[in-house]
Amino acid sequence: MPTPYFQFKQFTVWHDQCAMKVGTDGVLLGAWAPADSACSNILDVGCGSGLVALMLAQRCPQALVTAVDIDEGAYRQSELNFRQSPWSSRLRAVHSPVRHFRPDQSGYDLIVSNPPFFTHSLKTPQPARTTARHNDTLPLTELLIFAAGALKKTGSIVLILPVTDKEKCVKLAESVELFCSRSLTVIPKPGAAPKRVLLVLGRENSPEETGELTIETEKRGVYSPQFSALVRDFYLKL
Repeated sequence: MPTPYFQFKQFTVWHDQCAMKVGTDGVLLGAWAPADSACSNILDVGCGSGLVALMLAQRCPQALVTAVDIDEGAYRQSELNFRQSPWSSRLRAVHSPVRHFRPDQSGYDLIVSNPPFFTHSLKTPQPARTTARHNDTLPLTELLIFAAGALKKTGSIVLILPVTDKEKCVKLAESVELFCSRSLTVIPKPGAAPKRVLLVLGRENSPEETGELTIETEKRGVYSPQFSALVRDFYLKL
């Protein structure tokens, strides 16, 4: 039976009541997104269990972090995880679709999202899991239009997507005057095809800084030095 929670160094994420469980995609997003002490206002769109919001609250000790999700189970789960964390006073969960969410008028330094990306694949019989995995409820275009209006002038939105969606996303972002300044291609193990890409999109149109990260070494279950360094502040056994 799968464990109902995932224990990190400074917090616990319960994920038994939400559709999408703690996974590598969320951990990568929370650890890699360009967040520092200068970030004061952060938004996590499609927060699920609240994992990414919790990671950013740990990394940014002064930031207020708002997490929004359309699914009631995810909202309740993230709210519980926030209450039990060391940063409960700086974390807020909101139950709302993005199109009805009212962003902070002062704008966000950082917006993060691990959006649903399945378009044509077979939907599951579980409505919550379908919502979490399929982009009917959060189309990429809608997310980028929202970000363009909600970010501060110097703010950025960071996404993790299938690597095959990078070009489409960059073009959509450019149509709302957001530009890719940084990307990270994620490879599961040496010799494997890339699976995911992380993108930083902002208003400044500067040359894209690209990078690659391999999660495991040739030995199954053994993390690469690069991945270990990225998640060391979070994973218990590192």
